[in-house]
Amino acid sequence: MLSLESAAVIRATLPAVGEALDEITARFYGTMFAEQPELLDGLFNRGNQASGEQRKALAGSIAAFAQALLAAPDTRPDALLSRIAHKHAALGVTEDQYTIVHKYLFRAIGDVLGEAVTAEVASAWDEVYWLMAGALIAQEARLYQEAQVDPRHPWRRWTVVERREETPDVASFLLRPADDGPLPAARAGQYVSVRVLMPDGIHQTRQYSLSNAPGDRLRRITVKRVANVAGAPEGEVSGRLHRTVRAGGELTLSAPFGDVVLDDTDTPLVLVSAGIGCTPMVAMLEHLATTGSARPVRVLHADRAPADHALRADTRRIVAQLPDARAEFWYEEDAAGEAGGRTGLMDLDGLDLPAEADVYLCGSLPFMRAVRAQLLRAGVPACHIRYEVFGPDLWLAHGEG
Repeated sequence: MLSLESAAVIRATLPAVGEALDEITARFYGTMFAEQPELLDGLFNRGNQASGEQRKALAGSIAAFAQALLAAPDTRPDALLSRIAHKHAALGVTEDQYTIVHKYLFRAIGDVLGEAVTAEVASAWDEVYWLMAGALIAQEARLYQEAQVDPRHPWRRWTVVERREETPDVASFLLRPADDGPLPAARAGQYVSVRVLMPDGIHQTRQYSLSNAPGDRLRRITVKRVANVAGAPEGEVSGRLHRTVRAGGELTLSAPFGDVVLDDTDTPLVLVSAGIGCTPMVAMLEHLATTGSARPVRVLHADRAPADHALRADTRRIVAQLPDARAEFWYEEDAAGEAGGRTGLMDLDGLDLPAEADVYLCGSLPFMRAVRAQLLRAGVPACHIRYEVFGPDLWLAHGEG
């Protein structure tokens, strides 16, 4: 609960703080990593730091949390933080690290805003921070308990049973626990963190969706190699996995986490994806098939070309197994390589989509924003549309939900 005194201060200072948040978070990360370089070893992804995505996501989450507190000062907007809590749990974030973040974040606020940060202002924003941190700590404690994970030791070794080349830039890795122990519980749509030792001795971590049904005796991740394009750095983890990991090797994984999961209902289902965003959708489809679901399903996928469409054959095979499922594919280039494929960007006009359907989105942010707008125009309520973001959640940073 945000005190009335602090709410008044936050309301008055949020515009100024919000405008400076990008500079504040840049200074925060720069100082923290300079003084605590060990945090870059596995906890923070260097690619996200270099691109600025992590900074923007942090700024957006702070601003969104503060705005939510102002809208309802007597409640804690825990739902807003669920996605962050799952990401943190997949990295093994511990309670004491919130104290470290507080130290450097509030130093950065003082450095950037200077004399504007009076004792009253600092106290009010301190209250916001610890309300946010307390909510996350509580959620993460529940997640660790449910997953039976010790956050101080969140990693487990897995053996690569098979590597499959899905497309020139996408490979799947079938995995089993190296200790031959039971598979951790998972739900369709969840992801795992993969922790990789880089050539310079630093661990880097990336999340990948489970791309098969969670009840299988093997787990599968499907990894797209992130190329160096338009000055953006190559994906360190994906590049290393593609170059070095073969059958018989080992990977270090977290337990599965993620709050965008398939609910077990009979409601019509629409799975919408682009590119490598197909991975959680294929897991959901396979779960439906293995559980004998009769749920009506529409699968809508967009890609550059049929040859670039990862797990395309799997998608067709599983759709054929389901009693009431159909798939539609769009390709920016020639769709001739896929029977029934459409050429161009995904266009939902003319598709008969049930208004009561549960819709799951996964793909790039521009794609998801465009498709979400089409879905809303088609009469699908916003509350029925759920999305998964690979990497920091910049949708929140742009004030959209």
